[in-house]
Amino acid sequence: MALSDQIKSNPRLKKFFHWLLIPTNQARPRLWVRVILNRFYHQRGKNVVIRRWVRMDVVPFNHFSIGDNSMIEDFTTVNNGVGDVLVGKNSLIGLGNVIIGPVTIGDNVILAQNIVASGLNHNYSDTMQPIHQQGVSVAPIIIEDDCWIGANTVITAGVTIGKHCVVAAGAVVTKNIPPYAVAVGNPARVIKQYDQSRNEWVKTN
Repeated sequence: MALSDQIKSNPRLKKFFHWLLIPTNQARPRLWVRVILNRFYHQRGKNVVIRRWVRMDVVPFNHFSIGDNSMIEDFTTVNNGVGDVLVGKNSLIGLGNVIIGPVTIGDNVILAQNIVASGLNHNYSDTMQPIHQQGVSVAPIIIEDDCWIGANTVITAGVTIGKHCVVAAGAVVTKNIPPYAVAVGNPARVIKQYDQSRNEWVKTN
C-alpha cells in the first residue's frame, strides 16, 4: 500500500499529517508548506504574476495550477483545502477576490474586484449540533473560457458559467448560465444571449 493510502486509511495518522501541514482550526498552511513544499506540487506557467499581498491558502494534497500569463491581484485569497483550484492561461483574478475550491477558471477569463467563488458549503441539517461541527459539502464551480465576471459577484457551489459569458456586477449566481449569455441580478438571470444565425446579442424574454 502506498504511503498516501496508508495515511488516508488511518484516522490518527491522517490527523497528525494534517497538523504538520496546517495548524489546528486554521485554514492557512504552515510557513514551511507555503515556502518549500508547495513548490514541488503546484504548477505555475510562464509569466505568471501573483502579487505580494495575495493570501495563498494552498496545500499539497489538492491541486493548484495557474497557466501562462495569468495574474492574481493583491488582497485575493485562494484556498484549495477542500478542492482543486485550477486557473487557465491569460486570465486575471482581480483585487480582493475569494476563490475556494473546487473551482476551475478557464483561459482568457476576467474576474473583477471582490468576487466570491466558493465550491464549499457548510452542512446545517442537524439542529442539535453547531453548524461548525457538521462538516462541509463541496460541488465544483466551473467558469469556462473568455468570461467576464463583474465586481462583487457571488458564485455558489455547483455552478457552471458557460463560455464567453458576461455576469454583471453584484450578481448572485445560483444556477448554471449557458454559453454566450449576459446575466444580471440576485438570483442571476439571463437577459441577453448571442444568436449565431443573426450574428448579434439578442434580449431574452
